[in-house]
Amino acid sequence: MEFDIKNVFKCFAVEGVPYETVPIKSGHINQTFLIRSDTGDAYILQRINHTVFRNPEAVIGNKIRVAAHIAEKRKGLPDDKLDRRILRFFETRSGGHIQRDQDGNYWNLLNYIEDSRVYLKTPNAKVAHEAGKALGGFLRDTEDIDPTTLVETIPRFHSMSFRYSQFDEALENASEERVEMASGLIETAHDVRDEMQSLERRVAEGVIPVRTTHNDTKISNVLFSEDDKALCVIDLDTVMPGVVHYDFGDAVRTICNQGEEDEQDLSKVGFDLEYFEAFARGFLSDSGLHLSESESEGLAFSSRVMTFIVGLRMLTDFLNNDIYFDTQYDTHNLVRARSQFRLAELIDENLERMEKIVAKA
Repeated sequence: MEFDIKNVFKCFAVEGVPYETVPIKSGHINQTFLIRSDTGDAYILQRINHTVFRNPEAVIGNKIRVAAHIAEKRKGLPDDKLDRRILRFFETRSGGHIQRDQDGNYWNLLNYIEDSRVYLKTPNAKVAHEAGKALGGFLRDTEDIDPTTLVETIPRFHSMSFRYSQFDEALENASEERVEMASGLIETAHDVRDEMQSLERRVAEGVIPVRTTHNDTKISNVLFSEDDKALCVIDLDTVMPGVVHYDFGDAVRTICNQGEEDEQDLSKVGFDLEYFEAFARGFLSDSGLHLSESESEGLAFSSRVMTFIVGLRMLTDFLNNDIYFDTQYDTHNLVRARSQFRLAELIDENLERMEKIVAKA
């Protein structure tokens, strides 16, 4: 899909004319562009996928509020450091922070942080530790935002019972060929159904408190300096009410996986316990985050739950003939699901050691 980037950009209340537009390929949902202006400034222009985020105004509202809240927490930093540690969203010339183009697409504009980088895979334990500090720090900085005042931007995003209902419907309507190809994963999904819904039951019973959470804590959503210090957490589209287990578990899924998310050779999928220890120490000890006893319980197990739910969504999409996630080949979602299910198995094999690490952190 082609977008009129220059016309969208000039609708925002910033100076200059774009002379370079570079697509940033990360994630499966939105389109993101790096814009360099003739003023020397650089920006991130993002299209919000309104088929996934049905209420784009609410997405922007949540992002603006949380970003401003974090900026207020960090206002004691010198300006040169503050600008590298926060996200700033720019208003449009007509007011507000969201711009619609002639095709009905929704756009927002924010600052680009120079001399920064993201990782798709964790290169070392130092980065795992820094990511833990950043993600734990995000929860620390937002713990005084009443989660009931935020809009649920993707309803039931981490609801395992909802994801199972989608899986059941997909299985009922799937082709015989795809059911046969995925038979082993389907059997596994049936076998662990009750166990995988145990976290959701604890939340529903009020055992685990609901707080403001990021809800998409993959390693690529932490921005690093060139010397691998975590600068800030990015991609706030899914900030909404949740529990700490969502952010902890989903981060472990990507930070500690030695293989690719779509690794075809399952022998290359591994769980890095050293990275887990570094991450847990950063998240739980060095971020300043304080958790209640009920929040601390089950954190290691949440790593398995959050890995499994991603695999279940990918399996469901495969059974639905690949209608949600972008795919590069016919069995791409099946390969992804196999990789995630294998990682969940490895987490289960390491669970006792992980629980001891969490208890010590």
